[in-house]
Amino acid sequence: MPALVDTTIRLLSQDPLAGSVGSARVLELAETLDLAGFETLEVSGGGCFEELVRRGVESPWERIRALKARCHTPLGIALRGRFLVGTRPVSGDLVRRFVASAAESGVDVFRIHDPLNDPANLREAAEAVTSAGKELVVGLLHDPIRAGDLGELLSRAGELAELGVSKVVVDDPAGSLAAARIREAVERVRDVSGLPVGLHSQGAAGRALAASIEAGRGGASPIGAALYPVAVALYRPSAEALAETFASLGMETGIDVEALWHADSLVAEALDEAPTLGLSPGLASHAARRGVPIGVVADLAAALHAQGRGDRLNEVLDELVAVREAAGWPPLVAPIGQILASQALLHVLSAQRWSALVDDLPALLQGRYGRMPGEVLPEALRAVELRGEAAQPDQPSALDELRDQAGEIASSEEELLLLALFGEHAEQLLRNMRARTASKPVAADTAGPADTAARVRELVEIVEQSGMDEVTVEEGDVRVTVRRGVVEEESQPRPGKLPFPAAEPDQTAPALEPSPALAAMQVQSPMVGTFYRGPEPGASPFVDVGDTVAPGQTLCILEAMKLMNEIKAEHEGIVRRICVENEAPVEYGQVLFELEVLNGRPLDAL
Repeated sequence: MPALVDTTIRLLSQDPLAGSVGSARVLELAETLDLAGFETLEVSGGGCFEELVRRGVESPWERIRALKARCHTPLGIALRGRFLVGTRPVSGDLVRRFVASAAESGVDVFRIHDPLNDPANLREAAEAVTSAGKELVVGLLHDPIRAGDLGELLSRAGELAELGVSKVVVDDPAGSLAAARIREAVERVRDVSGLPVGLHSQGAAGRALAASIEAGRGGASPIGAALYPVAVALYRPSAEALAETFASLGMETGIDVEALWHADSLVAEALDEAPTLGLSPGLASHAARRGVPIGVVADLAAALHAQGRGDRLNEVLDELVAVREAAGWPPLVAPIGQILASQALLHVLSAQRWSALVDDLPALLQGRYGRMPGEVLPEALRAVELRGEAAQPDQPSALDELRDQAGEIASSEEELLLLALFGEHAEQLLRNMRARTASKPVAADTAGPADTAARVRELVEIVEQSGMDEVTVEEGDVRVTVRRGVVEEESQPRPGKLPFPAAEPDQTAPALEPSPALAAMQVQSPMVGTFYRGPEPGASPFVDVGDTVAPGQTLCILEAMKLMNEIKAEHEGIVRRICVENEAPVEYGQVLFELEVLNGRPLDAL
């Protein structure tokens, strides 16, 4: 029977959906998905680390630990072999230490693939995963250009036996593996590798769903899926549709579909308010017709529009085929797809071939990123030779060397890894984290945020382990109550769901005076935490009184248990009142802002 792997949380954490669902909602979503019966929840990988680091608010390691604390289902991460979660290969030492940190943070299943489909590039990561005692799953990329030939896929599958792999997953990022052939591919890869075979597919107009269903009928397991709103947005197979279809075929997946629909509701509202994703039906048609991952097509379309050349997409896609052939037919997955697409764009906009090269292309063509599937053509090699000696790809500093340079910025191995992989972006994130901690004065006789968080965690454990419905602790003027979820008349409880611990407001405290100017919409705190008006100390606040805000615009950050939760406007409006001082602690339900809701702009404002 096919098992399903949920990829919703990972996809929500990387481009183009990154930031569309806040951290608090992601954690709530994880608690629901944990009850649904998935084999694995794939929660991080690839672009997830980069997106979180660049946003400068939340550590990706803290995100993994927070998810682990809420889930019993094994957590998974998707890595790019020697590239890990970045755009360039890194040293074996960095690979081993990254994997060890991920395992220590709570990752149970490592799904690794190489962007060049070169098994030799997986060896160091595979050894690190097995040394950590975690499950190793290897992905093999299906070639969307030479789709009728399974020879390369089978050749790579035959090289996996010695890596300690538990499962093989066929990755089809362009939806080019037709449903009619998917069963053959699954069976032949299984025969060659001697391992269970699963499928991860992406494709518009139901291609990914059809391929996944046929793969399941052919014995594929596990199969990657996502909740319906994410599946529709990114052309992935829907977990709801797969579970219901397999059940109708007498193939039970163990998935609780009702739990999926509940989780669906947590995501749908946020994505409905998210800005345009860039994965339009027109771009999906281009991707399907040419066998190119839709993310590559969307990136090219955005770059052309920025240059005022949006009408030249077809030319660039034609040129991309030529560039890929000259480079030896590497797959078009990140980061290789972006390198080749940039070169094709350069050819079209400059009206010259190979007169200039994007920075990473020479190293790629010279084999420094790994073995190409095919032969690199002389025209491409000649362009590299004429350019002169290609610079070695920038290599992250060794962690032991970086430790001396980092000083007080990085206090742990995992923070050093972020600095090694993401440089100045990670440095800014770590400075933001340090500044937030340093800016909180704590009296000697007063419990600080860390003490309070520890006590709240202790109360949560008491409630969970004792079976009691509620525990209240009072100390001085502070009263904290942790209770099990309350069942309201109009909603059904979710088994095992424990709400984020909320401090019960002090009944003796003065009530917030309503603003006399208007009956404003109140933005309330969804959790206990610390209120920050800006992304870092000294930075300009996200909003000021009198500012007009759009739906989805960030109003503030709430820090809770080291997680940075962006609070966003739900409606267009004008900020009429900011009810909390910067860096002040807030309680659950406390009013943070008052907004005057705008029901559309007047015509003379358009």
